[in-house]
Amino acid sequence: MLPDVVKRELEAVLGAGGVKDDPQSLVTHSYDGTPMQQALPDAVVYPENTEQVSGVMKALSRHKIPLVSRGSGTNLCGGTVPVNGGVVMVMHRMNRILEVDMENLTATVQPGLNTKQFATHIESLGLFYPPDPSSMAVSTLGGNIAENSGGLRGLKYGTTKDYVIGLEAVLASGEIIRTGGKLMKDVAGYDLTKLLVGSEGTLAVITEATLKLIPPPKAKKTMLAMYQDLYDAARTVSKIIENRIIPATLEILDNPTIRVVDDFAKLGLPLDMAAILLIEQDGDPETVERDIRVIEQICLDEKAVRVEVAKSEAEALKLLTARRSAFTALARLRPTTILEDATVPRSKIADMVVEINRIAKKHNVTICTFGHAGDGNLHPTATTDARDQDEVHRVEAAFEEIFEAAIRLGGTITGEHGVGIVKAPFLEWKVGETGMAVMKAIKAAFDPDNLLNPGKVFAKSARKRVVIEHG
Repeated sequence: MLPDVVKRELEAVLGAGGVKDDPQSLVTHSYDGTPMQQALPDAVVYPENTEQVSGVMKALSRHKIPLVSRGSGTNLCGGTVPVNGGVVMVMHRMNRILEVDMENLTATVQPGLNTKQFATHIESLGLFYPPDPSSMAVSTLGGNIAENSGGLRGLKYGTTKDYVIGLEAVLASGEIIRTGGKLMKDVAGYDLTKLLVGSEGTLAVITEATLKLIPPPKAKKTMLAMYQDLYDAARTVSKIIENRIIPATLEILDNPTIRVVDDFAKLGLPLDMAAILLIEQDGDPETVERDIRVIEQICLDEKAVRVEVAKSEAEALKLLTARRSAFTALARLRPTTILEDATVPRSKIADMVVEINRIAKKHNVTICTFGHAGDGNLHPTATTDARDQDEVHRVEAAFEEIFEAAIRLGGTITGEHGVGIVKAPFLEWKVGETGMAVMKAIKAAFDPDNLLNPGKVFAKSARKRVVIEHG
C-alpha cells in the first residue's frame, strides 16, 4: 500500500476518484496480455490531462515511487506488469481526438484513445491511418506507440513509428517535453520522437501524439495461395518482392494454424496444405488488377496447389478477420497460450519455420506458426497449461532455442511485441554488450532514479547464449 502522505498528495492532484487502492483495482491491474506474469501494484491512478500526469510524476519522484503507465494491457511481453509494485497509471480517461488537421493531414490524439475507433473515424473523413495491430479493437494508441506496434499492413505501410511525427510526454521528474510536430522534415537535434516510440514506457509517459494521415487506397483485392510444401510458400514471398510488388498484406499460416483457424472461422480451408499465404493488394484499381494477376502467376509458378481471389469485399474481410483471429483460435486449445514474435529476413522464413518445428518436436511441445511473411515477422505460438510446470519448462526452453535460431539466421528476438520482462534476458544477444551500455545510459539520462516502468527491457542478468549448430 502507498504511504498515506503519498496517497493524499495524489488525491490532491487527481481528486478522490482518481486514486484507487481497493483489492479489485489492484488485482485488475496486476497483469496484462502476457501469460504467467503478474504482480500487484500499490495503487492505480486515472489522470484526465497532461497537468495531472505531471503532478503525479512530481509527487512520485519526490518519494521515489515507481510508476507503470498502461492502456488496455494487451501487450505480450509483460510490459505493463508492475513487477516493482508502485503505481499503475491508466490512461483511458485521456481518450480524445484533439484535432484532425485536413490541411496538414495530421491528427492530434490523447494516448487512451482506442485504435480501432480512431482508424474508423479517420476513414469516415476520407483519410487513412494504416497501422493495424491485431489487438486494435481493444488496444490504445498510447500503447501502440509505447510498443511500436506493427500489424498486417506493415510490409507496405510500415509500423506505428512511421506515423508518429510529434509527441507530448512527461518525464520522471514531472517536466513536460514536446518533440516533433506537424512537420514532414525536422532535423533539429536528436530525434526524440522516434526514441520515445517503442521505449515501452521506460523513458517518459506519453500524453499526446501527432499522427500522420494519408489518402486511402481506392481499391483492394485479397487472395489465398495454398501449398503442399512450406519452402514453395516461402519462395513465393521472395519472388513477389523480387518482382517489385509490395503487397499491402502478405501473411503465412502453417498447417497446425490452418486447422485451428478453419475450425474457428469455418472457412473450408484445405486441411492437408503445409502452408497458406494470405495476400492483399491495394492502390489504384488498374495497379491492383495488374499486381494481383502477376502475384497469382508467381504463386502458380512456385507450385501453389490452388489460388483463390476473394469475389467480394465481404469474402475478403472474412479472410482477413480469420487471420486476425489466429491467436483467439489457438487460445481455445489449451488453458495457456504463449504468442511470440521472432523475426528473420524474409528469405529465411522457411528455414525459420522448419527450425521452429524441429525445436517443438525436440522439446515435445505444441507450437503453431503464423505471421507477417512479407516482413519476416513470425509468431510461433505455444499452447500449454501453466499448471503443468514440466511442460512450461519445456516450452520456455523451446522458445530460448527459437530466439537463438532467429538471431543465427540474421534476425531478432522481437519484431513488434517488445522486450518487456519476457525478452529482457535475451536482449544482449541482439544488441551486444556495448549496445546495452548505450541503452542504459539513455535510460539514466531520462530517468536517473529508475522510476518509469522499472524491471523492463534491462534484465538483472543476461541469459548466456549457447549457439546451437545444425547440420
